[in-house]
Amino acid sequence: MSTYPIRPSIPNPTAALAPGTAAPEFRLPSTPDLIVILSEFRGSPVILAFYPADWSPVCGDQMTLYNEVLPEFRRFHAALLGISVDGVWCHLAFAKDRKLHFPPLPDFEPKGAVARTCGVHRPHDGNCERALFVIDSEGIVRPSYVSPIGVNPGADGILTALEALPTTGGPNSCQSTRHPGSSCR
Repeated sequence: MSTYPIRPSIPNPTAALAPGTAAPEFRLPSTPDLIVILSEFRGSPVILAFYPADWSPVCGDQMTLYNEVLPEFRRFHAALLGISVDGVWCHLAFAKDRKLHFPPLPDFEPKGAVARTCGVHRPHDGNCERALFVIDSEGIVRPSYVSPIGVNPGADGILTALEALPTTGGPNSCQSTRHPGSSCR
């Protein structure tokens, strides 16, 4: 009798978008009738947080943590977008249950298309890797990180990456094209 591992080995983590790569354009629904387009965030940093599934314990903890530190991300004028292969209705229920203040986006149809484009799709189980991409205001991937699937990568690396982005100028910067009317004092 042969035995096989429950989970095949993780695909090559170097397949994920490398720093310095232009982030691929995508359009994903945040609700059945609202579409989020990555290029509409140009001018501000974006955090793409890919995660395998809404209701898994690690994913729920990760997204809840990001929700708690969202004010810190916003100090850098950064938008946070969560992406998994779950459907829009599942995301809406998850966001309501976890009281999320950022959109979890469904990479559902065609399933995993955005994850494939970003090099973080897991074809053996149909999910996406637990991956983080910090995209600068010009649409270029700066740090990228693929975490082991069962490990919450936390938020410290994201905050460090945001601090290092020259276009944000840090939390005391006046620069913000996403928030017209904001002023420096």
